[in-house]
Amino acid sequence: MSGEQWVTFLAAAVVVAASPGANQLLALHNALRHGTAHAVVALAGRFAAFLALLAATVAGLGALLLASETAFTAVKWCGVAYLLYLGGRMLWHSRAPSAGGTGAGSAAPPSPAPSRWDLTRGEFMVALSNPKAMLLFAAFLPQFADPAAGAVAGQLAVLGAAYIGVEAVAALAYAGVGGRLSRFDLTARARRLIDRATGAAFLALAASLATARR
Repeated sequence: MSGEQWVTFLAAAVVVAASPGANQLLALHNALRHGTAHAVVALAGRFAAFLALLAATVAGLGALLLASETAFTAVKWCGVAYLLYLGGRMLWHSRAPSAGGTGAGSAAPPSPAPSRWDLTRGEFMVALSNPKAMLLFAAFLPQFADPAAGAVAGQLAVLGAAYIGVEAVAALAYAGVGGRLSRFDLTARARRLIDRATGAAFLALAASLATARR
């Protein structure tokens, strides 16, 4: 690609990566509730899923999946189901009474934190079951590949690696914001409200994905 095409691609990649989608919201929530270090380690799950999707795109499988209405619908409903599960679980946990007092000003007791593996698995599942990620690699990247410039597969690999780099910066920014917020002495009520807001956001994303078309 020419320099101008790279500028266009990177600008579009920044907009896509910085948009508050399911994975970015999850990174923010993980850092806020479990600490920046846990959230950053969990990002490995997202990028493992992205690398798998990129490999499928380079191999030509992404286009085949997009061409299959059945496959696309199956992936879409898997994504809807997992987002509903995450949102419902967060809302359910937000109903748990505080062990350290019920007042709005009471200090929030430490809750049993999920392991880093649990958080990493969550990032992986959200990324892999989201058809928007499949569209990103199978439909967005090929728009910037030029068959006249050489092997398309190699160009897709380079473009995918560049996008993952941009996504990594955006993900670290979301985790950093969540980590900053976690430094505040949040009350138990505030933490429950955060879980409720995040859970509701995941349910809204599930509803949006359920009505989305290719």
